[in-house]
Amino acid sequence: MTSAAPAKTQYEAVIGLETHCQLNTATKIFSTSSTKFGEPPNTLIDPVCMGLPGTLPVLNQKVLEYAVKTGLALNCQIASYSKFDRKQYFYPDLPKNYQISQYDLPIAEHGWLEIELVDKETSTVTRKRIGITRLHMEEDAGKLVHGGSDRLAGSTYSLVDYNRAGVPLLEIVSEPDIRSGQEAAEYAQELRRILQYLGVSDGNMQEGSLRCDVNISVRPAGQQEFGTKVEIKNMNSFNAIQRAIEYEIERQIEAVESGERIIQETRLWEEGSQRTISMRVKEGSSDYRYFPEPDLGPIEVSSEQLEDWRSQLPELPAQKRHHYETELGLSAYDARVLTGDRAIAEYFEATIAAGAPAKPAANWIMGEISAHLNSNTSLTINDLPLQPESLAELIGLIEDRTISNAAAKNILPELLEKGGSAKAIVERDGLGQISDQGALETAIAEVLTENPKELNQYRNGKTKLLGFFVGQVMKKTGGRADPKLTNQLLAKKLNS
Repeated sequence: MTSAAPAKTQYEAVIGLETHCQLNTATKIFSTSSTKFGEPPNTLIDPVCMGLPGTLPVLNQKVLEYAVKTGLALNCQIASYSKFDRKQYFYPDLPKNYQISQYDLPIAEHGWLEIELVDKETSTVTRKRIGITRLHMEEDAGKLVHGGSDRLAGSTYSLVDYNRAGVPLLEIVSEPDIRSGQEAAEYAQELRRILQYLGVSDGNMQEGSLRCDVNISVRPAGQQEFGTKVEIKNMNSFNAIQRAIEYEIERQIEAVESGERIIQETRLWEEGSQRTISMRVKEGSSDYRYFPEPDLGPIEVSSEQLEDWRSQLPELPAQKRHHYETELGLSAYDARVLTGDRAIAEYFEATIAAGAPAKPAANWIMGEISAHLNSNTSLTINDLPLQPESLAELIGLIEDRTISNAAAKNILPELLEKGGSAKAIVERDGLGQISDQGALETAIAEVLTENPKELNQYRNGKTKLLGFFVGQVMKKTGGRADPKLTNQLLAKKLNS
């Protein structure tokens, strides 16, 4: 009797994200220098952000406002009393040799964010809450620019740009509730949507406005104890976050299976080779030697101020999705696309407010209008000459059968380029839909006479040719024939 092969161990990934969000304030967190992106190196600096002797930081109140609003949007508990701390951080791009951050008393803690996972095959939506451990304010460091070429080191010198030093950041730390690359990417995307809806950040990953670090470990399924975590950096897209995690899960499982010890380290994601590589052994929090920042007083948020900021919060993406699905009858997919950008959601809502039914409005915005924006990448939906009221008017002309859908698509390019009234264009160009039965019967008779071969094939059983005849009638009437009535009259004539 042969013994059965041992069951293969199943593993579970345990993932948390640390996200640094650059706030879109006009000035830095503790000084009056500009935060503008893309300026020449070392032109946006001042004595405070350079850490010169005798300078004192002063908190930018807009940073506190944005931090509290973000904490509220993430369902966090807002601290009525918090403080800043010094984080000893000796590195060439941090001129003070310490970073002003928050440690044991952050501005916000114990929140959550809901993500939606869409199954593309079944279109079903699964919702999951990801816990938020903490949210705190801190200053950014500068940036090292490596130059020259060396076969071993890769560069021969480094230059320092301090423009970014002192730019305000929010660090948002999730609970280790994420279990896959897909969940992590969706968490990061939903977090960016919330930040953009609040207007606190542009969330541009390519410019470094949103930077995500991943902490990941694996453990046998069912085990409560966490494995040794590894941090992954250098991911500049949501797709890269997902792929880096999927690679690292496989790497750690293979290491465990082969008896290799996982060490706590920081790894970099290499986009070109699609793999993670070791960067350094990970420091613990004790290595930073935190202590209270002596140059800044404590932060106190009154209940009156808190409620005032809470009242200013907009309707957030998850609320809009729920509203679109339950009250407007849109699918989960449609709701997700329309709420992906606040400006598009507001354009859609303005179109409905002007009288358009929800589903046709959604179709036009997600279809032709989005295609136009994709081919004109310098434009946003707010730049379009086509106003929501004009789109609603165009949809209304289709709904009351004044024009066909095809005629509307012919009108749309002019509306997108110049704006104006859809109704006025229809009247100017004589594009009104032909719904007169006698006129349509005349056009149908001419089409049947001009296409005897296809007529004979249809009557011998090739009934798919109905679409051909409809197209010929449309062509003859310049796309103005009422499609529904044309189909009815053609079917009657062809089958008589």
